[in-house]
Amino acid sequence: MTKIKKTGLGNVTPVVPRQFRDPTPVPTSQLEVNISVTDLYTIGIGPSSSHTVGPMRAGRRFADLLIASNLINDCSRIIVELYGSLALTGHGHGTDIAILLGLSGEAPSKIDPESIDTKINAIRTNHLLPLGGQKEITFYEADHLLFLKDQILEEHSNGMRFYAYSEAGELLAEKDYFSVGGGYVVSHDEGDRSETRGHNIQLPHPFTSAAELLKIGKEKNLTIAEIMKENETAWRSEDETNEFLDRVSSAMINCIQRGCDTEGILPGGLDVKRRASSLYKELMANPERASRDPLTVLDWVNLYALAVNEENAAGGRVVTAPTNGAAGVIPAVLKYYQRFCPGVTEDGTRNFLLTAAAIGSIYKKRASISAAEVGCQGEVGVACSMAAGALTAVLGGTNEQVENAAEIGMEHNLGLTCDPIGGLVQIPCIERNTMGAMKAINAARLALAGDGTHVVSLDEVIETMRQTGIDMLSKYKETSQGGLAVNVVEC
Repeated sequence: MTKIKKTGLGNVTPVVPRQFRDPTPVPTSQLEVNISVTDLYTIGIGPSSSHTVGPMRAGRRFADLLIASNLINDCSRIIVELYGSLALTGHGHGTDIAILLGLSGEAPSKIDPESIDTKINAIRTNHLLPLGGQKEITFYEADHLLFLKDQILEEHSNGMRFYAYSEAGELLAEKDYFSVGGGYVVSHDEGDRSETRGHNIQLPHPFTSAAELLKIGKEKNLTIAEIMKENETAWRSEDETNEFLDRVSSAMINCIQRGCDTEGILPGGLDVKRRASSLYKELMANPERASRDPLTVLDWVNLYALAVNEENAAGGRVVTAPTNGAAGVIPAVLKYYQRFCPGVTEDGTRNFLLTAAAIGSIYKKRASISAAEVGCQGEVGVACSMAAGALTAVLGGTNEQVENAAEIGMEHNLGLTCDPIGGLVQIPCIERNTMGAMKAINAARLALAGDGTHVVSLDEVIETMRQTGIDMLSKYKETSQGGLAVNVVEC
């Protein structure tokens, strides 16, 4: 570390973590950013959107910067520093692997999960990194990829700092990136909080809150899904949006099936056994079970969520919805709708995803979907809220009932901590997705049993979640320094 500092990296002073600072209003710039369905759902790899997908994108973005700046030929050394939650739980979340792949020019949406081990083994064996896929440079992880567990950058706890040096030790480029949840990567000068760069997009129906969303629906006589669909036309045609939604739903369902078909032990050292396959076989072998036990449908929902999050824990192909840690909730509730609810249509599936995305975009604008920032209430809690509102919509609920269901879904996830054992997205993450899916279904049923009127609004519960996240101790925010992570002896 001392040697690296001598080459001009400078000292990084630890700052006061967010949770110890006074609550501040949501920045206007954050509220003004337009968020598309393509930002809420991205097809990538596990196990974490913020710790795997985001860092991989950051690594590739830095490599692309060197290429675009004509610096790659002069570069002979890369140094990467990881801060906060990325440093504390990065090994368990595969952040080291993600950084190597990103710097090699790989993208989470395109890389074949089956090829990852081969690529990483080659880098670690030969100590050569194919920077940007164009030039091999010497790379020793112990010296060039640093986990600074006692430091945090001010902007966000998921901070990364990249440096590029010439053979003579001259600093060619320096860049900070922040993985703010859901695979989003932001930096100081780029200023974007989404992959679609929505700052200058003019939406037909802009909204920054649930109250505004309900007002638009009432004035324009539109459902929430219709509002979101018309907004998407600012980026692309309706046919293109439908094609994207169909790809997302197919990826979700395919992920469920892969999880049902795969047996074995999850990687990471906890020796967690995959359970989806055995549960699937049991349910398929006893089709009459439902006639004896009316709650069998819950076993199927559990199965769907388990299947997705076991795939995620194994580094498989999943849909970030809105994060990887919560990737099983929305697919499980969507599959429940498709299999067990009446009147299912192709448009129903699209409207489910559109409604969920509208709700998720409000959370991103007004609070956070990053467990490192607000705990698991920002991941499973948000996914539960999104799924609850979406299910209510496709079952015929009014916009007011949709908003009510989304509020219920979050209200009963407030304060949910993120304390993964061993820094792995396995315990309690996998089972937590089953609970999130169940809560979403129940929230929808409660909302549909009412008329949409209720005391606590969705906007109020989102603000409560944000404030709760500020108050939550850092050890409960994806650091593996508290909760189950320290009270369960690892085997």
